[in-house]
Amino acid sequence: MKEVEIILNNGRNQPVTAKTFPRERRFIAGLKNNKAIAFLLFIAAAAIASSAVAYLGVIGGVLFIAAVIGLPFIYAIVTYPSFGIIFLLVLAYFLMFILKYVKDVPLGTAVDGLEALFILGFFIRVKREKNWKMVKGPTSILILIWICYNFLQVLNPSSESTLAWVYTVRSVGLVMFLYFIFLYNIRTVSFIKVILKLWIALSVIAALYALKQEFIGFSAVEEEYLYSDPLVASLLFIDGVWRKFSIFSDPVTFSYNMAASSLLCIALITGPLKLWKKAALLVLAGLFLYAMVFSGTRGAYVLIPASLLLFAILKFSKIIMVATVFGAVFFVCLVFVPTGNVSLYRFQSAFKPSNDASYNLRKENQKKIQPYILSHPMGGGLGSTGVWGVKFAPKSYLASFPPDSGYVRVAVEMGWIGLFLFCLLIFTILKTGVNNFYRIKDPALKSYCLAMTLIVFALNIGNFPQEALVQFPTNIYFYLVAALITVTYRIDKEKTASQKMPGNYQTPKS
Repeated sequence: MKEVEIILNNGRNQPVTAKTFPRERRFIAGLKNNKAIAFLLFIAAAAIASSAVAYLGVIGGVLFIAAVIGLPFIYAIVTYPSFGIIFLLVLAYFLMFILKYVKDVPLGTAVDGLEALFILGFFIRVKREKNWKMVKGPTSILILIWICYNFLQVLNPSSESTLAWVYTVRSVGLVMFLYFIFLYNIRTVSFIKVILKLWIALSVIAALYALKQEFIGFSAVEEEYLYSDPLVASLLFIDGVWRKFSIFSDPVTFSYNMAASSLLCIALITGPLKLWKKAALLVLAGLFLYAMVFSGTRGAYVLIPASLLLFAILKFSKIIMVATVFGAVFFVCLVFVPTGNVSLYRFQSAFKPSNDASYNLRKENQKKIQPYILSHPMGGGLGSTGVWGVKFAPKSYLASFPPDSGYVRVAVEMGWIGLFLFCLLIFTILKTGVNNFYRIKDPALKSYCLAMTLIVFALNIGNFPQEALVQFPTNIYFYLVAALITVTYRIDKEKTASQKMPGNYQTPKS
């Protein structure tokens, strides 16, 4: 109940009472005391709805209903961003799943509108509180530089299409503003717990749905998608088995989210939790890894052992070192054991890249594009490769180039200047995560910071063989993770300062 109160109260650690919303309270009380006015308001609403239907037909009625529902919703997001954050995190997980069943609905534009509302609410709250210190720091500075560089790309002389920039900057530049929304509005441990519990719950749904696809089968809509294009079949039908994508757009996005969720559970186990909660997290981590195998994404298989190596370094102890040695032996046996299982064989091939034809082809493509990158410091312009490049500049040199890597795409579209800025940003986030992990004193907050650092590290590795940060929900959650690295340290400093004051007490064990 306390967590719900914190969310409703916009992250401020104080109880929600009738006095919290004085204007709303007076308005509702006025309606209760004056039933005639309330009756007239309902009559007026009914008259407006009837007129809208009479003059505009069904569309008028739909618009009226949308206004009745939408205006309070917009007000809630601008005024209570904690509510908006929860809604955004849920929407990001289910967006691509909804689009498979509800076609021709501009949900992407709706997300852009949601981001705009967040930004509006952010500036309103900052102006009211006059607290810019919460959004300062090296990561914030680099994100602002990166956003400015994205907008500067509209002037790129090598760009073949301004429309390609317009469509791409939404998902590459504007979404980064969410970092400041998360950084400013996540202020309590209780709200962080709500977010992490929600994340784990959504991941369970995604994992179970992937297992449904594996053992029961695809839905009719999903089968229609799989057989709609030979290119889709060539990418998802490997060695006689369909790769699973769960509720996401593709197997890569699904597998990377399962990897991130498993690392979240593993890191949380190190926190001050009861034994049954640690056991539950361990089971959930196993569930996520098990479901990830059915994605057939070899790049994701590398993320876990690499991230666990960083985990062992950060949490250095004799027990962890012994466990690391046993884990390494088991892992080596798993990679080299003979098998006829398709999923296990694909897992093993991820650690033998020289034997993989697709990996060798990617290396060859990257080598061919290097002279272009070196001769174009600002790149070919945002959206010059991939879908938007084919759509808006089909005859250009870059339109047919398959980047197959987040870093290669940045280098091709934004040049070596953009690649340098992007790598510097990722390095700064990781450095901040490691530093904050050692600075934080509260064991719960330390485990949260550890989880976020491991996830950034994993996605950073995964961004080389694939484009890890551009698709829902990863593009939203990545900036949540980056913000939480700073937020956990900020809250820890606040708790340390408050505990030195008389009358305060330690937070009880979760």
